[in-house]
Amino acid sequence: MTHTINLMLRRTALTLIATAALACDKPPADANGRFEATEITVSAEAGGPLLALSVREGDRVNAGAFVGAIDTALLWRSREELNARSTALLARRDEVDAQSRLLRTQQALAARELSRVERLAAGGAATAQQLDRARRDASTVGDQLSAAAASRRALAAEAEAIVAQQSMLNERIQRTQIYSPITGVVLMRYAEPGELVQPGSPLFKIASLDSLTLRAYLSDAQLRTLSVGQSVTVQVDDSPGELLALPARVTWIANAAEFTPTPIQTREERVSQVYAVTVIVANPDGRLRIGMPGELVIAPATTVAKD
Repeated sequence: MTHTINLMLRRTALTLIATAALACDKPPADANGRFEATEITVSAEAGGPLLALSVREGDRVNAGAFVGAIDTALLWRSREELNARSTALLARRDEVDAQSRLLRTQQALAARELSRVERLAAGGAATAQQLDRARRDASTVGDQLSAAAASRRALAAEAEAIVAQQSMLNERIQRTQIYSPITGVVLMRYAEPGELVQPGSPLFKIASLDSLTLRAYLSDAQLRTLSVGQSVTVQVDDSPGELLALPARVTWIANAAEFTPTPIQTREERVSQVYAVTVIVANPDGRLRIGMPGELVIAPATTVAKD
């Protein structure tokens, strides 16, 4: 019995020694933090019933992918009305142009008649009444031609207004189409088809998880050995009792100190000031997740990441 107990004690001691040896293979952490990602909330840019929204939580979506639409029935009716106004306007413009051509012909005839009467009046072969009538006819045609030109300008201005309205309406119709702004994973879905949405209503949240950011806090002494762009190591939990070392790069260091953020551990930590630091870590296999804890190691890593 005593021999068995001694054997078990020796095995336990060897296990503890082996565990300690494995722990010594990993460099001590300089700071702890949690992984973050840039999250984008995609909102409706137009109001109306939501016709479709194809993305669900966990879906991976490519940038520019069409993912949904808002009802455009009212907008299309408005567009048809504008198109009808534009067609009618073109017809009126053609009428004015035809009238202007006719008036120019009449103006030329009236000018020739006035010239003829003026020659006859100079020779005493035409009366003053005939001369006044010829002058009045020429002036009347000129006034009519000026009025036609003014109508043509008014129609052109109205046509420009319709084109501007059509452009705005086309843009509003385009805004009813919902596209993914980035390549990423859908984190949350806020709306369902059939719901009435307003401009600015959130539809879904998406984030790129190809790389994540670890935010940690370092003391002034630790910060002296760190610079933006420097290569560091991030360690995360792997198998039970094991840490996985991943290469990372410093992307930002705060310019101003702040008090240690919560959660805090000791009374001393509550009064110490630290600097926020972010490092970016590649995440091609999706092993890292938002909110996952990680350890920042400033010293060069002595281990390699697992495949």
